[in-house]
Amino acid sequence: MEMRVQDLTVARAGIAVLEGVSFALAPGAALVLRGPNGIGKTTLLRTLAGLQPALAGTVEVGPEAVAYAAHADGIKTVLSVRENLAFWASAYGGGDVDSALAAMNLQALADRRAANLSAGQKRRLGLARLLVTGRPIWVMDEPTVSLDTASVALFAGVLRGHLAKGGSALIATHIDLGLEAEVLDLTPYKARAPQMGGRIGAFDEAFE
Repeated sequence: MEMRVQDLTVARAGIAVLEGVSFALAPGAALVLRGPNGIGKTTLLRTLAGLQPALAGTVEVGPEAVAYAAHADGIKTVLSVRENLAFWASAYGGGDVDSALAAMNLQALADRRAANLSAGQKRRLGLARLLVTGRPIWVMDEPTVSLDTASVALFAGVLRGHLAKGGSALIATHIDLGLEAEVLDLTPYKARAPQMGGRIGAFDEAFE
């Protein structure tokens, strides 16, 4: 399933941060977003995931095609690792929990409460969530944060498997995951700062 973005303008706190963004993401392809902190990577990803509206432009994508992995891991700390994945599998209409546990090397932790996981283990659980969604387009915001070298390699292998099966991935990352991926530098799409009282307004850099 393809995602097609045309002349998209996205905003943070009502102020445009990126404008005129256009690209197409085909099945089996990966696209890496690059740009300095504060340019609007997170804002763009949230918009593409349907969590906030665009100011202008279009996003063409099938219904329920996108799975989003944000900075937060999206886990319930009172549930076990397995229970977390079972919850998300149920919410998305079913997925193979055991396969997801194995893919992200979580079998030994399956019955541990998420509250008792390390930061890296929580991140692996958050990424395993993608595998039980059954959705073809993975949109990810710095997915390797808190992962050690071995876990980054593990996730890269999972991602290659997803692409090989015809899935696609849109990733904001500064880490080389060893993928055959196009790179989209967002710097040329930076919105012009509004003039306020004769001064250029500063952008809030709480989100990238």
